[in-house]
Amino acid sequence: QVQLVESGGGLVQFGGSLRLSCVASGSILKINDMAWYRQAPGKERELVAMINSGLMTTYADSVKGRFTISRDNAKNTVWLQMNSLKPEDTAVYYCNADIASRFGLRDYWGQGIQVTVSS
Repeated sequence: QVQLVESGGGLVQFGGSLRLSCVASGSILKINDMAWYRQAPGKERELVAMINSGLMTTYADSVKGRFTISRDNAKNTVWLQMNSLKPEDTAVYYCNADIASRFGLRDYWGQGIQVTVSS
């Protein structure tokens, strides 16, 4: 079994910072892409940032210059450093990873973590 567990969310004021963490555990052979998605109330889930195993990154236009995704392949961990937070960043953030395990290659999701930015 493979699990993704997120931590680090919470309530922060406009302009503040938060750092999300996601740790993958279980019968992992290899982790390919790791990503953060978010879903605000009444909206569809959207990609925030992605990082591949070679550390190449992709960001949504709305977070470029404010958010930074990083990972430690040895620790099966991905982080999302969020700076200059705005109320429109309020959402449930989900960790996502493409993982090869003894069960095969598939997409895994974390349980989601709330980020609330007050104005």
